[in-house]
Amino acid sequence: MDLSTLNPKQQEAVTTTEGPLLIFAGAGSGKTRVLVHRMAYLIQERGVKPWQIFAVTFTNKAAGEMKERVGQLLGQRADSLWISTFHSAGVKILRAHIERLKMSPNFVIFDDSEQQTLIKNCLQELDLNPKIFNPRSMGSKIDGAKNELITPEEFPTDDFMGERVAKVYALYQKKLEENNALDFGDLLMKTVKLFEENPDVLKLYTDRFHYLMVDEYQDTNHAQYRLVKLLASDRGNLCVVGDDDQSIYRWRGADVRNILDFHQDFPAAQVIKLEQNYRSTQNILNAAGEIVKGIEGRAQKTLWTENPEGEVLTLCLANTDRHEADFVVGEIQKALEAGTPLNQMAIFYRTNAQSRVLEDSLRRQNIPYVIYGGVRFYDRMEIKDILAYLWVLHNPQDGLHLKRILNVPARGIGKTSVEKLEHLAISQGISLFQALSYADQAGIATKTAKKLLNFVMLLENLKTRLSSQSLSDFVQALMEAIGYLEALKLENTIESESRLENLEELIRVVEEYESQAVEPSLADFLEQVALVNAVDNLDDRQNSLPMMTLHLAKGLEFDRVFMVGMEEGLLPHSRSLDTPEELDEERRLTYVGMTRARKKLYLSHSERRRLYGGERYQLASRFLDEVPEHLVEKKRVPELAPLDFEASFSHQNSRDYALPDREQATPYQIGVRVNHPSFGIGVIRKSEGALEKRKLIVEFPRVGYKKLIAQLSNLTIVN
Repeated sequence: MDLSTLNPKQQEAVTTTEGPLLIFAGAGSGKTRVLVHRMAYLIQERGVKPWQIFAVTFTNKAAGEMKERVGQLLGQRADSLWISTFHSAGVKILRAHIERLKMSPNFVIFDDSEQQTLIKNCLQELDLNPKIFNPRSMGSKIDGAKNELITPEEFPTDDFMGERVAKVYALYQKKLEENNALDFGDLLMKTVKLFEENPDVLKLYTDRFHYLMVDEYQDTNHAQYRLVKLLASDRGNLCVVGDDDQSIYRWRGADVRNILDFHQDFPAAQVIKLEQNYRSTQNILNAAGEIVKGIEGRAQKTLWTENPEGEVLTLCLANTDRHEADFVVGEIQKALEAGTPLNQMAIFYRTNAQSRVLEDSLRRQNIPYVIYGGVRFYDRMEIKDILAYLWVLHNPQDGLHLKRILNVPARGIGKTSVEKLEHLAISQGISLFQALSYADQAGIATKTAKKLLNFVMLLENLKTRLSSQSLSDFVQALMEAIGYLEALKLENTIESESRLENLEELIRVVEEYESQAVEPSLADFLEQVALVNAVDNLDDRQNSLPMMTLHLAKGLEFDRVFMVGMEEGLLPHSRSLDTPEELDEERRLTYVGMTRARKKLYLSHSERRRLYGGERYQLASRFLDEVPEHLVEKKRVPELAPLDFEASFSHQNSRDYALPDREQATPYQIGVRVNHPSFGIGVIRKSEGALEKRKLIVEFPRVGYKKLIAQLSNLTIVN
């Protein structure tokens, strides 16, 4: 096999096939290329069968692209390669063996919104006020527990909140089982449980998979880590690829120690570092490297490139966030006129709240844009309605989806009737679907009971048609049979037209699935839909400007990148200032954003920003201080704007402003950053009086403005 197109380190990573291997792959170093060549090399040069390889990626899109590229290298289709996300693998394994856990293999997968509905039901049943026990927060705690493989019985109940979460968690899990449903956390947790309690099932997979590869290993959580260790427990041919500098998902359970401590789990592991970058200019790499080099315990890496040195970074200080937005849009217009396509530029921000002022400026200039991570296609009402019908046809036990469609489109079945049906189902120990046929025994009016029986007959008739039509034809027929299309046409509004267009797009989605699937089926299609994520939907052919949070930017690249809101409290975020680990995560997040840029990187911040209903004075992000002066050009916007807050930027008295020199700051001077034992990091906004009795007004991102006496406040200066 010809490996001459790979650099020496990449070749070493491809040909080192036996035993545990850790590949530190820096940003833009061609790790996907290495993984693809490694799989092809195993098959072509080592005689490994495609089905003996299992590769894990973090998105379905990446899995599909990887399989296609392996096929191109081999000159044949690579369908028998098992390349998937952790969750997709969990689904496949559980479909085959979940009966060992006393569940039916035709389980449904509940997404976030369905999880929220179920949690709200649990809160109501436990008489817990949702205003106090926030359903989304409860869901996050349950997800976190599952990521750590903590069962409801094991959930810590050391305090009042812990006790309540444990009760909700237990009831929530019971309701999932009643619906024959799993959530995303279960897909991993139950797979680990299956393997640990059934060694013979685990052996089926360790015998099959001679080689295991895991991409983005720095983003694995504890459940994924345990799953990897189980699958690698026999042969030990485990190759993990990742970059600790790009570990940015701590908030959802990712543990960077998994990659940093790989040697402890596999003492014989070889380590290869991919440090040649093929994406960015050297100036961008040098600037980004400064942000992460001080992280304690980090694996030492120095990225380099044969690309040109490139332009220096542009660092913009704006008077207000509106000026910042106008500057960014102006630069986009210049680049557009110079020939850079809109979809090769992107705006990144730390929080979604920052996008509004940017959107306003883009609309004023008639620049089309798309926000990633907004309302997803599969989260739109009409799409969820049709998918709910499909889920119920696949699994009639699915009470949650059944409740959604009982009166969609409207057929005169009210909330009271549904409650009576639920009561009948619970009292008789039957499913909600079975209860529909006994509606007359639930105290439901004869007229309504007849409608419910007609609904049952409609579903049964649809189910018989499923086997005689292609899936796309069936979905079209379903939408017509239930009267959904007719109802939207009768509505005759701009919104209903848009919803009809979305349903047409759903048909195209099904047709595309049919053209790609080896054996198309309703169950497989629903699984794929349930596992889709926001980045999978990114379409680089759209002639629109991408806008997204920094977290969504992971894995993408653009010619020109604009990182806005580089300010204390935003980046680093105010929630991250309490612990070194959280601050390190913000450093890595900044690094990820910077290394998405191929040719030009813009960093911007404003002195005043409207956030959360009010205007706030902002201090430049500490990360900007760490970018060497020779790597940036500085701009002031507007160019001749008066410095409304000169004290925060003591050297800003010309258009070519200087960032605040914190090394020269004297104690308790306006603009100095201080740390308070209770309030955290803040900025002095007012300072007066004799030194021993000096009174301060300090703005803390988490708690707002506080009046303090310097001598009594136990403040420390933050350099």
